[in-house]
Amino acid sequence: MQIGEELDPRVLARMQESYARQGLMAHLGAEITEMRAGLVTLSMPFRPELTQQHGYFHAGGSAAIADTAGGFAGFTLFPDDAQVLTVEFKLNLINPAQGDRLEATGRVIKPGRTLTVCQLDVWGVTGEARKHVATGMQTLICLREGA
Repeated sequence: MQIGEELDPRVLARMQESYARQGLMAHLGAEITEMRAGLVTLSMPFRPELTQQHGYFHAGGSAAIADTAGGFAGFTLFPDDAQVLTVEFKLNLINPAQGDRLEATGRVIKPGRTLTVCQLDVWGVTGEARKHVATGMQTLICLREGA
């Protein structure tokens, strides 16, 4: 399967069911806005509860949606009997995270049988204007049942 291809409805249903169990994403109000093979985008609306002392989105929220977008991007390429966990990720905060919402995109750049590497990007969005607020890398592990 190529990065960016439409997902099989069965895979899409498995991803949506798994995402629905993400308690933190529900708490943050983050929703899936795009899900394709190896590419997932999440959107998190601005709420005062998600800010730090200067009124910007807190880095913890930015990191959480970036990690989850990447995790699900990798998960879309994993076998049906597998689960996903993040092994590590690094996120550079390159601009204050502000806007009506944040959008985080995870994109697989190196799929693997055991380890998968993703690029993470977070954007602050107000109307049509987008500002790049964070970028990073992530390594995921594919866990097989019974392993």
